Amino acid sequence: MTPPTTPTDDSRPTRRRILTGLAAGAATLPVLSGCAATHPAAGSPPTGSPSPSPSPGTADRNAAPGAMRLFDNPDHNFQALFALGAAGQGSTEVGETLTAVNTINQAGASNQTFTDTFRTWGKRLADQADQAGGDKEPHTQNARALRSAASYEQALYFVLGTDQPDDEQALYQAGRDSFDTFARTCTPPAQTATLPYGGKRMPLWFFRPQGATGRRPTVILTNGSDGQNVDMWTYGVAEALRRDWNALVYDGPGQGQLLFVDQLPFTPRWEQVVTPLVDWLTARDDVDPDRIALTGFSLGGVLAPRAAAYERRLAAVVAGPGVVTPWNAFPPQIREVLAPTKEETNQIWNADVAPRIPKADRFTLNKRFEPYDAAVMRAARQGKLFTDFWTPARVLVGMDITKVAGRIQCPALIIDFQDDQFFPGQARALYDLVTSKKQYVEMTREQGAQLHCSPMAPQFYCETVFDWLDQTVRT
Repeated sequence: MTPPTTPTDDSRPTRRRILTGLAAGAATLPVLSGCAATHPAAGSPPTGSPSPSPSPGTADRNAAPGAMRLFDNPDHNFQALFALGAAGQGSTEVGETLTAVNTINQAGASNQTFTDTFRTWGKRLADQADQAGGDKEPHTQNARALRSAASYEQALYFVLGTDQPDDEQALYQAGRDSFDTFARTCTPPAQTATLPYGGKRMPLWFFRPQGATGRRPTVILTNGSDGQNVDMWTYGVAEALRRDWNALVYDGPGQGQLLFVDQLPFTPRWEQVVTPLVDWLTARDDVDPDRIALTGFSLGGVLAPRAAAYERRLAAVVAGPGVVTPWNAFPPQIREVLAPTKEETNQIWNADVAPRIPKADRFTLNKRFEPYDAAVMRAARQGKLFTDFWTPARVLVGMDITKVAGRIQCPALIIDFQDDQFFPGQARALYDLVTSKKQYVEMTREQGAQLHCSPMAPQFYCETVFDWLDQTVRT
């Protein structure tokens, strides 16, 4: 796979062609982690072989047999599947999730009703956690604070598409407060710290197994572009603790606090984020410096390999899914707006493209571009579409790791998801680029683990990852 390039004047599609493409695909622009499956329903490829690669932005709602349909809207449905699947790790409760789904559908499913309903559940569970606090019911406080954080995450996801988009930071903070309560009441409590980054402080949560002594293997869990810390519990921390590993969770630029509060966007140079984490870990007397692994979840599937290409102290890296070119997750009609210069790009965007984008797709584009440029966030929180297309697009183009993936020296696990809506074919492309010891695993429909990040099967995902880590790092 070759890195994306800015079209030349001779090759760049005409404005008419861009607009025709947008008109044809306006209703099929997927949010980076919320859409229906994109693969044909019949004829799934065998495990270990690359999946077919349809154009990003298409959506066949019937493409994934076995995926429960809770909502007609594929974005709402995908997010709800994450909420349902997380119950296996205690992050949610099946009854609470399905009750919320019923409430939303009865009210008429929309970004507004989805946000309002899950916000109500987040507050209800946070209040219950507070009531159980102190010495009253510490285990109940811990469990309900975690579920509160998960409910607030669901509300946060669609808030930019409601009539109160400026509630985004407040919703993030509510979920963050619940997660901090959960982390503080774990046994043993998570240790917290901050490290400097970009003039701000990068928050860390360090989880240790109960009764742990001596130096232990440690996993650094890297989130994606719109997940919250509760996802890292679901997709890593809980399993790490069961297997006697330490686990480090953090917010990098473009994530969590650094995004929603400090407004620091993603950086293509993720090694500058991970290296200070490794420094911090190796200074601890409960971390084995020779057994530090790095995982990347969702968009983290490009961030973690990028860091591993430069940070030589890592014992292993996991990309779930493997990603090479994040820019290619956007539909072609959006990518074609990017012209050779900032002036030309933004002229096309503001004069010809943006005015014709339907309101629903304005939310989608704001959501997808938000982590790459703080100006997008500020506009979105005012209910407006961003006007500078060039800046976030160039960050995305710069995140391509085609030229550096071959530098990875540690063992690598590359995970693929059958019916992945956003990065089809990219896991196999990354596997082909990596030259170190490596393994490719596809999560399939037959396993109930299809779709981007296996929303219905986080336990199976974690078992797969940590089986490999135990064999690779601990032995």
